Amino acid sequence: MMKSTAHSKEKHNITSLFFYLTFTTIAILFCFHLLYNNNNAYVVEYANTVHDNINPNNNTTFIQPRKDSQKACDLSEGRWISDRRGSSYTNYSCRTIPFMRNCFLHGRKDTDFLHWRWKPDQCDLPRFSPDNFLTALRGKTMAFIGDSLSRNQMESLLCLLSTKETPIQTEKDKDDRFVTWEFREHNFTLMALWSQFLVTATERLVNGSTTGGFNLHLDKVDKNWSEKLPSLDYAVFSDAPWFFRQNYLYYNDNVLGCVYCQTPNVKDVGPGLAIGMAFRAAFRTINNCVNCRKITTVLRTYSPSQFENGTWDNGGSCNRTRPIGREEVDRGGPDLEYRRIQVEEIKTARNEGGRNGNKFEVLDVTEMMLMRPDGHPGVNWGNQWMKGYSDCIHWCLPGPIDVWNEILLEMIKRQSQIELSSETETGL
Repeated sequence: MMKSTAHSKEKHNITSLFFYLTFTTIAILFCFHLLYNNNNAYVVEYANTVHDNINPNNNTTFIQPRKDSQKACDLSEGRWISDRRGSSYTNYSCRTIPFMRNCFLHGRKDTDFLHWRWKPDQCDLPRFSPDNFLTALRGKTMAFIGDSLSRNQMESLLCLLSTKETPIQTEKDKDDRFVTWEFREHNFTLMALWSQFLVTATERLVNGSTTGGFNLHLDKVDKNWSEKLPSLDYAVFSDAPWFFRQNYLYYNDNVLGCVYCQTPNVKDVGPGLAIGMAFRAAFRTINNCVNCRKITTVLRTYSPSQFENGTWDNGGSCNRTRPIGREEVDRGGPDLEYRRIQVEEIKTARNEGGRNGNKFEVLDVTEMMLMRPDGHPGVNWGNQWMKGYSDCIHWCLPGPIDVWNEILLEMIKRQSQIELSSETETGL
């Protein structure tokens, strides 16, 4: 009798254990179903919460898409989040930083502005990998075409790549406006081609003296860069600040209007028209180039100047040491309008260029840089002739401008579909 009772009890325990394990398994599977099927995303914990109080949207958790959604992620929509690591180079390790972008050399003391990284809303932006960049562009030539901000980005890229290979300068004109660097181990050539308007421009003279204004021929591109097109695989365009001068605009050698001229019988059309027409002429030149390779053209959108409490020549400064939040961005100014004008032109070029194999991409930095008034040299730019004036246009090296090249690399990877290192190095 006791043996039968023990047997029944053992059978009951086994049955209970079976139901318990079954219920537990179903519950776990259900939880995984909810977790991994909510918009194809999973939650990633961000451990470093330093400085999170800068932005109420800067939470300690965020949603990251699966890898198959990475290509669809808009890299321009996001926020700046704290990053303890800082830059991958310093003003000591990178020997090519130009004198006036070397903010620490000229007395900048704070380093907090280096400890932020750009976090797109729907994915992660990998930390810049010089190995991946040089592998993707092996045997290629890339040129940055535009003004001193275009050169600023090229100099950032030069520093980032120098952590992998020391470049050799093979060409430089007497004014240091046209330079060429070679990374011979990877057969990669990097160029800077100066063109403050992209189109033909002659400085206006009054009684033999310069005025600071120019005559712009908006239907004729600057040959200093256009003649180099047949040798290029990638062309990164950017321009804008020079258009805000007192310029006169010509089309077919006829006066079209002016910018800030206040001249009788000449219509002041503002800088936007000139910016749009100059980029249109540049992109059409690429699409009409018979001897060119299939060029990948990148538009780097408008980079804002950020003077506060005055203009550049009237006490304006940029003394901030931290980013601002998305909700603090001034959307009422002209910055986003200039960006829109540029983007419209590259959309048109993309539609026209698809037939001959040219590719047109947008490196959209305008809104993200509106959040970084802390990244400019300010008074720390070493200009002996303009002491007391602040530079709130260019960007310190190292500094937030380095993210432009992180995005550029991600664009190249998406566009070329090259299989590179899968390490994201986001520090999560």
